[in-house]
Amino acid sequence: MFVRPTNQISHRLARLAFVAACAAALTVAAAGPLHRYVGLDIEWAIAVFRYGFYTAVAAVALGLATILPTRPGDRRRGFVAAFLAVVIGIAGAWVPVSWFLWSQRLPMINDISTDIADPPAMVALLQLRRGAPNPPGYPGVATAVLQRAAYPDIVPVVLAVPPAEAFKRVDRVATALEWDVVARAPAEGRLEAVQTSDWFGFRDDIVVRIRPDGAGSRVDIRSKSRVGESDLGVNARRIREFVARLKAEH
Repeated sequence: MFVRPTNQISHRLARLAFVAACAAALTVAAAGPLHRYVGLDIEWAIAVFRYGFYTAVAAVALGLATILPTRPGDRRRGFVAAFLAVVIGIAGAWVPVSWFLWSQRLPMINDISTDIADPPAMVALLQLRRGAPNPPGYPGVATAVLQRAAYPDIVPVVLAVPPAEAFKRVDRVATALEWDVVARAPAEGRLEAVQTSDWFGFRDDIVVRIRPDGAGSRVDIRSKSRVGESDLGVNARRIREFVARLKAEH
């Protein structure tokens, strides 16, 4: 059967779009493991992530451009390749796009605390944070103002139990959340931990402080990212989950 040259070109472009979409999805997916397990510098890993996104967008555009000339009524493989290019390309671009949208909605901060006037201080974590791009100290008033506006619900927790019992509850919650606890200091009312993200292996440091509050206890928690200007809301979500579980702990 004779096939017009225009269709042949369209089919080749559709296949090219499919290959590009697959390569883009794999590139985006590989950026995290390359940093976490291979040790690729974070700047290079983000560059891999970014260019995977660009390739995904290009694959989607090329797939859309060729999907009409290879419409399903023709029953040619070009349509399937073009359709899959669009689907896989969108899937590959979804995470970068969602991260971008989150970054536009959330403040550029990476240190969240229930006590912004006197944030819980890191002690054991200081050694682990050596060389981290983000310094261990609390950034100051500007961060506090942005946090208050974005996360007004992040406030201290008051428990109707003495500090010793409050510490036990904090420890149980930290264990249940699978935090890597690096320091337990019940006499000082302090627990320090690290949580590592599944994909990129980003490490966030956590300090929980327990102080007497009348006949009960006041619990403050601080969560800070080691890298990145914005935490994309991760630290606030972590604190909210911790607080919810702590209040439900008996």
